[in-house]
Amino acid sequence: MSASAVFVLDLKGKVLICRNYKGDVNMAEIDHFYPLLMQHEEEGLLCPALTHGNVHFLWIKHSNLYLVATTNKNSNAALVYAFLYKLVGVFTEYFKELEEESIQDNFVVVYELLDELMDFGFPQTTDSQILQEYITQEGNKLEVAKTKVPTTVTNAVSWRSEGIKYKKNEVFIDVIESINVLVNANGSVMSSDIVGSIKLKTMLSGMPELRLGLNDRVLFSLTGRDKGKSVAMEDVKFHQCVRLSRFENDRTISFIPPDGESELMSYRINTQVKPLIWIESVIEKFSHSRVEIMVKAKGQFKKQSVANNVEIKVPVPSDADSPKFKTSTGHAKYVPEKNVVLWTIKSFPGGKEFLMRAHFGLPSVENDEKEAKPPITVNFEIPYFTVSGIQVRYMKIIEKSGYQALPWVRYITQSGDYQLRTNS
Repeated sequence: MSASAVFVLDLKGKVLICRNYKGDVNMAEIDHFYPLLMQHEEEGLLCPALTHGNVHFLWIKHSNLYLVATTNKNSNAALVYAFLYKLVGVFTEYFKELEEESIQDNFVVVYELLDELMDFGFPQTTDSQILQEYITQEGNKLEVAKTKVPTTVTNAVSWRSEGIKYKKNEVFIDVIESINVLVNANGSVMSSDIVGSIKLKTMLSGMPELRLGLNDRVLFSLTGRDKGKSVAMEDVKFHQCVRLSRFENDRTISFIPPDGESELMSYRINTQVKPLIWIESVIEKFSHSRVEIMVKAKGQFKKQSVANNVEIKVPVPSDADSPKFKTSTGHAKYVPEKNVVLWTIKSFPGGKEFLMRAHFGLPSVENDEKEAKPPITVNFEIPYFTVSGIQVRYMKIIEKSGYQALPWVRYITQSGDYQLRTNS
């Protein structure tokens, strides 16, 4: 079972808009949600599901809003939370920013969306591209003769409209991997993993069938291929267009794609990752006088690759002043509101080393309170490169008219949660 009703509340717990889908939970029960939330917050026992009597409140917070689903059954909580986050995504597509004001300014559209997104407590059409075909912000004038339900609503392929035509048929495939790394003060990697996604920009006519081939380790072992250059993917999550039964049988990724931009799949690779940009730092603090910082950054990736828009954030004491910098490349500046030195390097080739020195003054009277020691964080993007070695082996495009289409593939590696702790 799923949700009985969905509510959108402001930060004070006042209901802005709601939709009752099943009628088996009293709508007045929502009055207990906010006091319950405050009580749990004060006791430090806040959790994503709250209960009053036999009614459960499953909630998320976004900007200055609470989105709450109520149920009195043993519902599928993961389904309800996925729906609430999808609700946020659809509203953001429509109103650009989802906050209290955008709900109040668009009551009619929000009611229409709530009607289409869920029926009798079960998610229905949740693709914003399809919803925008027949729920517009301008509002339709009632012309009975022209009223027509889009075929996508009743179609088996609800994420793609029929009759799409392009002069030039192309598919752009982006393989984007984010590296999460935590390095301790001694230089040992404490945790690391890779979170990847494959994004499509589809400009194809008709209703094409696409088949995507990756160097998937499970597929290679099923077919008896050499596993040397294969990748073991975990936590694989697909767009609704992918035929899951086909994937489970023979690991074929077969689908009719949505038109335009979409995320086809996401995955995680749990592996020991060598930090691509290695940071060595020496931070010397001389009481009542100054702080000396020396940071060395080294590119530990292939020489033919280049990291773009590298940002290295080095923490400094909150009472530091009079900054002076010297860098072998790039530009360093002090960001006092965040208590960091921001060292930016536009282009960082693999195998290169760069140095940054900083000097700060300290006040003669020091604060007695011990300050936290935030880590050094690094942001970067390396095009034409994936750290896991994942590859798109082929993309087959089959359409009944038999047109030729071009698939384009681009690989990008970027920093995720990339932190290096310091001794200072």
